[in-house]
Amino acid sequence: MSGLFDLTGRVALVTGGNGGIGLGMAKAIHGAGASVMIAGRNTEKNAAAVAALGERAASVVADVNDAASVAAMVKATTDRFGGLDILVINAGMNIRKPVQELAFDEWRQVIATNLDSAFACAKAAYPALKASGRGKVITIGSMMSIFAAGFAPAYAASKGGIVQFTKALATGWAADNIQANAVLPGWIDTDLTRRARQDVAGLNEKVVARTPAGRWGVPDDLGGIAVFLASSASDFVTGTAIPVDGGYAAMI
Repeated sequence: MSGLFDLTGRVALVTGGNGGIGLGMAKAIHGAGASVMIAGRNTEKNAAAVAALGERAASVVADVNDAASVAAMVKATTDRFGGLDILVINAGMNIRKPVQELAFDEWRQVIATNLDSAFACAKAAYPALKASGRGKVITIGSMMSIFAAGFAPAYAASKGGIVQFTKALATGWAADNIQANAVLPGWIDTDLTRRARQDVAGLNEKVVARTPAGRWGVPDDLGGIAVFLASSASDFVTGTAIPVDGGYAAMI
C-alpha cells in the first residue's frame, strides 16, 4: 500500500506554497518523496518555506496574475528538477465586501487572482504535465464553492468557477493521463481566515458550532488529501471536488 502514495522521483509545483494551505500541502508532498518548487511573490517567505522542507526543495518568485511570470515559473521548475508531474494551484485572495459595496476593480482583482490565474497556470504547465505521462493537477476551491456568503461574492464566484474549471481539465486532459481534482478546504486557520475573524463578527463561534469536528482546521489537515491526489493512489479519480472541512458541508 505504501507504494501507492510514494512520490519519489516526482516533481511538484505549488503556487502560493510559502504559507498557509499551500505550505501544508507542499510539506506533505515533499515528505512523500517529491521534489517541490515553491512559487510565491515574497522572497523571504519563499526562502523560509524552502528551509522548512529541506533537500529537494527550491523556490521561484512568481506573480500568477502575469502570464509571462507564470511561464517563467514553470520553466524554472522544469529547468531545476527536470520535469513536472504535480501542479498545485493554490494562490488566491479575498476582499470581504457585499455586492453593493464592492468596486468593479475589486471584483476583477479577486476573479483574476483566483480564477484567471488557475487557467494561466494550467495552460503553461500542460506540456510538461503531458510529457510526464502521469500528470496531476490539484486546485483549491472552498466551502464557498458549495455555499454562498454575502460578505464575499467575488470569492464565492471564483471558487465556484474553480470547480467547473477543474472538471473541464479532467475531461479535456484525461487522454493525456492527467488527473485534475479540486480540494474544498473548510475553515482553516491561516492568515487569510484570521483577518476574516476580525472582519466578520461572530464568525469563529459560528464555524465551531457548525463543524462536527468542533474546531477550525490547520494547514497540515490538507496534507493527506494532497498526497492522495498527487500519487498513483488517485489514478482513477478525476473531476472531483473533495471537502476537507471537519464535516462542515455535511451539516444541515
